[in-house]
Amino acid sequence: MSTRTRRTALALAALTVVTGCQAAQNPPAARTGQPAAPSDPRAFTLVASGDVLPHTSVIERAQADAGGSGYDFRPMFAAVEPIVSGAGLAICHMETVYGAEGDYTGHPAFKTPPQVAQGLAATGYDACSTASDHTLDDGAEGIRRTLDALDRAGVRHAGSARTEAESGATVMRVGGATVAQLAYTHDTNGLPLPQGQPWAVNLIDPDRIVADARAARRAGAEVVVVSLDRGTERQDAPDERQLALSRQLTTSRTDGRPDIDLILGTHAHVPQAYEKVNGTWVVHGLGDQIAGERTDQQGVTDPRGNESTIARFTFAPPAHRGGRWVVGKAEFIPQAYDLDAGRVVNLNAALAQGADVGGVRDRIRSVVLSRGAAEDGLVMGQ
Repeated sequence: MSTRTRRTALALAALTVVTGCQAAQNPPAARTGQPAAPSDPRAFTLVASGDVLPHTSVIERAQADAGGSGYDFRPMFAAVEPIVSGAGLAICHMETVYGAEGDYTGHPAFKTPPQVAQGLAATGYDACSTASDHTLDDGAEGIRRTLDALDRAGVRHAGSARTEAESGATVMRVGGATVAQLAYTHDTNGLPLPQGQPWAVNLIDPDRIVADARAARRAGAEVVVVSLDRGTERQDAPDERQLALSRQLTTSRTDGRPDIDLILGTHAHVPQAYEKVNGTWVVHGLGDQIAGERTDQQGVTDPRGNESTIARFTFAPPAHRGGRWVVGKAEFIPQAYDLDAGRVVNLNAALAQGADVGGVRDRIRSVVLSRGAAEDGLVMGQ
C-alpha cells in the first residue's frame, strides 16, 4: 500500500471510529473495549501508551479543533478513550515540555501548548512519564510549566521534578494495590541539567533504578512500574543496550521477590517487541501515539513513526501475603496516528468497520510478537 493510499485509509478509519465513539461524552456504561471484570475485586488493569510528541502539524491540528481560539487535543484521542478510561491505571509518555502565552514550537526544541494535559485527562490518563531526551528543551522553567499543567489537569507524573523531594517514585492506589511509577531517560540531547538541580530529570543508571524501586517497595508499593526512554530510533528490534538493561533490571530481587514488576519503553518512535524477561513483562518500545510526519535518515516518509501500541496488563493479587502481584492477562492493541485527520486510530476497531488498514495492523503485530511473546501468553486485544 502506498503512503498516500495508507493515509487515505487511515483518514476514513479515523472518521468512522470517532463518529461512532464520541468517547468523552459517553457515560461509562456505554463504553466499549474494556476488559472483562476480574474475578478478584483487588485485581486491576494497567494500560500504557507511547510518545505524545506534538510536532508543529499536531499543534496546528489542536488549534483547528478548538475553532482557531486556543487548543483542543481531546478529539485526537477520542477513538482510544474507551480503552484508556476503562483501565484502573492509565499511563502515557509525555515526551515534550510545555510553552506559555503562544510560544509553542515543534522539532527540534519542543514547547507544547499546555492544553494537551487537559486532553490527556479527558481521555482517562491517570499519570504520565515525563523523563525524555526533550525534557530540558526549555530548561527548568519548561519542567515547571509542564508539571504545573499536569497537576491542574489532575494527571500524576514521574521522571522530572521541580524539587528534589519530587524526583522519586509517584505512588498511586489502584484497585487493591499500591502502585509506584518510576521514569528515566537515557540522555537530554546534550543539554546540561539546571544548575543546582541535578534531580530535575531522572537519568538512566541501573543501580539507581534498582535502589529507587527498592525504596518504593519499602514505602509500601506492591507493584513497581518503570518507564524507560531509550533505544535506537527507527529500529524495529531492540538494541543490545536495551536488552542488557532489561535483563539487569529484571534480574534484581529482594528476598526472592523481583524489585520491578513491569518495564515500559519509549523513544524508538516505532513499535518494538514485547517480551517476558526473567519472568517480568518488558515492552521494549511502544512507538509514537501522537506525532507529526516522520522521515528516515534519507528524508523519506516513514509511516512506522505514526504507528504504536497500547499495552494492557491485568494484575492479580498474590496467593500469599508478601508475594508478588502477577500479570494474569497480557495484551497489546495496535493503533496509528492519522496525519490527514489528526486522529489516533484503533486499528482493530477500524478493521471491524471495514477500513483497509489490515496491512498496518499485521505489521505491528508481527513486530510486537517477534521475540516470542505469544508463547508467554501475549494476545492482541480489542
